[in-house]
Amino acid sequence: MYKYLLILAACVVITGSGAAYGEPFSEPVNHYEEVSNMWFDSLNVRFVGNWPFGMTESVIYDQPRNLAICGAGGGVYIIDVSTPSSPVMVSEGIHTRGLVRGLFYESSSQKLYIADRNAGLEIWDISNPNSPLKLGFYDTPGGAYDVYISGSYAYVADSWCGLLVLDISTPSNPQEVGSCYTPGWWANGVFISGFYAYVADGDSGLCVIDVSSPSNPNVVGFCNTPGFALDVYVLGSYAYVADEGAGFRVIDISTPSNPQEVGFCDTPGAACDDYVLGYYAYVADESALRVIDISTPSNPQEVGHFDTGWACGIYASGSYAYLADGCGLWVIDISTPSNPQYVGVYDNIPGHAWDISISGSYAYVTTIPDGLRVIDVSTPSNPQYVGYCETPDWAYGLYVSHPYAYVANKDAGLRVIDVSTPSNPQEVGFCDTPGEAYDVYVSGSYAYVADGWAGFRVIDISTPSNPQEVGFCDTPGEAWGSYVSGSYAYVADYGAGLRVIDVSTPSNPQEVGYCDTPGEAWGIYVSGFYAYVANDWAGLCVIDVSTPSNPQYVGNYDTQGIAYSVCVSGAYAYVADDWAGLHVIDVSTPSNPQEVGYYATPGYGAKGVYISGSYAYVAVTMAGVQIYEFLGPGVEESRDVVSHSGLNLLQNPIRGDYIELILQLTKAGSAELGLYNLLGQKVRTFSFNGLSAGQHKLKLQAKDLSSGIYFLKLEDRASQQSVKVMIVK
Repeated sequence: MYKYLLILAACVVITGSGAAYGEPFSEPVNHYEEVSNMWFDSLNVRFVGNWPFGMTESVIYDQPRNLAICGAGGGVYIIDVSTPSSPVMVSEGIHTRGLVRGLFYESSSQKLYIADRNAGLEIWDISNPNSPLKLGFYDTPGGAYDVYISGSYAYVADSWCGLLVLDISTPSNPQEVGSCYTPGWWANGVFISGFYAYVADGDSGLCVIDVSSPSNPNVVGFCNTPGFALDVYVLGSYAYVADEGAGFRVIDISTPSNPQEVGFCDTPGAACDDYVLGYYAYVADESALRVIDISTPSNPQEVGHFDTGWACGIYASGSYAYLADGCGLWVIDISTPSNPQYVGVYDNIPGHAWDISISGSYAYVTTIPDGLRVIDVSTPSNPQYVGYCETPDWAYGLYVSHPYAYVANKDAGLRVIDVSTPSNPQEVGFCDTPGEAYDVYVSGSYAYVADGWAGFRVIDISTPSNPQEVGFCDTPGEAWGSYVSGSYAYVADYGAGLRVIDVSTPSNPQEVGYCDTPGEAWGIYVSGFYAYVANDWAGLCVIDVSTPSNPQYVGNYDTQGIAYSVCVSGAYAYVADDWAGLHVIDVSTPSNPQEVGYYATPGYGAKGVYISGSYAYVAVTMAGVQIYEFLGPGVEESRDVVSHSGLNLLQNPIRGDYIELILQLTKAGSAELGLYNLLGQKVRTFSFNGLSAGQHKLKLQAKDLSSGIYFLKLEDRASQQSVKVMIVK
């Protein structure tokens, strides 16, 4: 059930700004497009790259090439199903910035349109499925949940912002031409038939919108279904609605201004998605595929089903149904609708990312419920999957001490995995602890496990193939986090705060001190004389442990979300703050920690964070691995597009020989830019004459400038705008 709740949590969205630019995935050709239209709220932190895959929620099919296209977390898998019994992954090259909810494939142009929730609409060319190319995107104001293409227009179900109509005649520059709010204020699904858009509109059921004039869409009718409308499919005079808890509904739309329900089939689960083929509707119904005979629309009847454990998205073609079930893609033979049969499955798809560790050029990521993933991050802007090791239970915390990764595997205890060959990690040993293993720290020949209700366990790993428990300390709370420094272990003990345990004798660990924390202690990191506790709703807690027997609370910073884990580097603590993303906190004054940066991660749940070099690697439950760089206090990514006289940097910080920017002029004339140092001294003047009104892309020579903070000022009487510039040599 917990897995299902995590999947349903995907409904959480982040709003966008409503502007459009073309942008390739890994190495933007135009940095203005990547940086200045940043829909994720951030301060002093920039996005670097991602491996954003998670659970499969949507699927569509390219019939001519026998390719199933699956939305999985923040990415898309392209899977060859030409041999249905043995699906093979072709590409995982589509990395999106949001969470993939809806897909539309246009076979004539081989373009894929992605409803990407908080990141809006993305357009990809998949004519070469091995090397997909991002053509453009549009950052919708709501959360893009579905998309349908008709002619030169994309119709986007944009959650609380209703239906958006985008002109996509130029894929690199889609433009909004019309919009229409829906009565339910939550547009989930959309289907175009004739001059009408049929929208699955949450609590208000089916909404019918006249789109004969794309620039002026208007609601003309609706039918209030009893459930929560998630998806709609239209064929002939009927709309078929997946109505979540109210099952499958059939609505007569022969009079669009007065749609009427004529029949329903109350499916056992929650109807999430539906597809109609011939006289049958195929419904993804929470835990199974349901086959419904709709030959008599007023009396739809279930005639067959196939249990998959979970069912999110469905597509049917010919004799097969393709089902996204959260953990993979199922191919089901529906040639006999009353008796659907298993044919094949592609299940090498990660679950929800929980924890992350970096060793060398690789990121090691635990995922729930399936195991350990190995990602090559030698190029942080373009991480690549290289290997996987399945674990018997949910993989939570991990510690990498080459050549082994130690995984806290809930009810399956501690697992020891050989990662000497990253493409082929193999389990070599395990120790089944009595509780639920949530975290592990390795020091010397011992692994120290936070074992939930069973407290703190010490395991001898001198023989990796045969780890043995040698001691334990039963903490009063529920041990979730473990960190060892010197002769002491520091345990985040959930409701019992921080516990300090003397491990100088591993066979007889003894608690020597504790400190209550205001929230529930999830994660722990120790640096110098201080322990930093990720403290649930209470944020980051700083505790002086210079006297281990008497730890003292010294400071706290209350983050926005739920603090799950923390990693400290230098004067900064990086907090994985669940729905609120990554937060960077200056702890140079431990009694007064202050936030100096943040980045709102996509998806629900930043759970793990690891700092390596200048990068922060964040495990996000529904969006895999997200990589960020903290730029330092006072320098943030530019996100606003100027519409008045002013300037926008294309990159910040500056690492090359030029400062590149966009200068916007409201009228023709000359412009002068002044560059000032922190003392207010003008160090350089840049003059431009004969400029027309509008935007100008400029390059300013910075080769001879030393590293540091500068201010670039537009010397204009009406504006006098200035921006902060960081130069890094």
